[in-house]
Amino acid sequence: MISKPTLLLDETKCKANIAFMSERAKRFNLELRPHFKTHQSLEIGRWFKDAGVSKITASSLDMANYFAEEWNDITVAFPINILEIDTINDLASRVTLNVLIESKTSLEFLKIHLQHPINFYIKINIGNNRAGLLHYDTESIDALLEISKNSDKLNFIGFLGHAGQTYKCRSKADIIRVHEEAKKKLVILKNQYKTSYPDIIASYGDTPSCSVAENFEGIDEIRPGNYAFYDMMQIQIGSCNVNDIAVAIECPIVAIHPKQSELVIYGGGIHLSKDRMEDDTFGTIYGNVAQKSSNGWNELIANTYVRAISQEHGIVKVPKSDLKNYKVGDTLLVLPVHSCMTADLMKKYQTLEGKNINMLTY
Repeated sequence: MISKPTLLLDETKCKANIAFMSERAKRFNLELRPHFKTHQSLEIGRWFKDAGVSKITASSLDMANYFAEEWNDITVAFPINILEIDTINDLASRVTLNVLIESKTSLEFLKIHLQHPINFYIKINIGNNRAGLLHYDTESIDALLEISKNSDKLNFIGFLGHAGQTYKCRSKADIIRVHEEAKKKLVILKNQYKTSYPDIIASYGDTPSCSVAENFEGIDEIRPGNYAFYDMMQIQIGSCNVNDIAVAIECPIVAIHPKQSELVIYGGGIHLSKDRMEDDTFGTIYGNVAQKSSNGWNELIANTYVRAISQEHGIVKVPKSDLKNYKVGDTLLVLPVHSCMTADLMKKYQTLEGKNINMLTY
């Protein structure tokens, strides 16, 4: 019996999502290097192996170290942190380690202090405006390549970009438009350097583009992550539908406020995260409530959503006509706005069959 906020995992849906992206990668002749920051679990990682995945992405060196127990080709998709040189050297001695470079200082440091060979991508800003060199800044790119040219431990393998701006999209057409603009920047850059570096690749990643786009010409590798679970944000973007969401938090109802037509649930910011969506009708939403079914959950309950959260509390707005359907001691199934953040906070899963699955813990 569930007595406190519990992250439920629908194994069937998750495996279907994994298979879906693997088939898309094969269809477009792409290397699939999924981002494991979404699930952070060795056991779930094995489901990707079953779907033919052999290379992965992590968001930190700690995460790469965790997955190095079972994976031997790992990209850390975060600008290299030279303060972790001991960890870098340890990982590079055990696995094929691929890192992101955008700083001359970092590359010069690695050239001196690396004990084992690593591969590096040059991180390119393809529109997300979070990190990376601008795609037309060939002066900076050339400076990095000059530093690595005569090194036996620094191997340039290509350009990497993340089209995170697709998260502002609200339709499939919007996703495709943004995808084409972002992809073009990466492909043009790859083609500029292909004569000097014939084996370089263009590595591209974001779940919305990888879920719906049909044109990946010039791209060699994709790195989506969220698709394993999907979430309400991906529905709002236009990447998936409700029946694709593979995780939900089951939260106890601890109070009912009939005059406000609200429920108080045990499930707040430390469970759901404080990621939110803005809805034209309801305003800010921190999660949607799904109908329970014999095999987990299916459709959303209309007009029923988490309108506010604090550390432990969640406030759920409910139509007055539906209040009779709830009582203190019941539980609700909340579909998260951002499943990656929710999973990171919850640190473990319970499958619909009652099996516990552990995650990386720091």
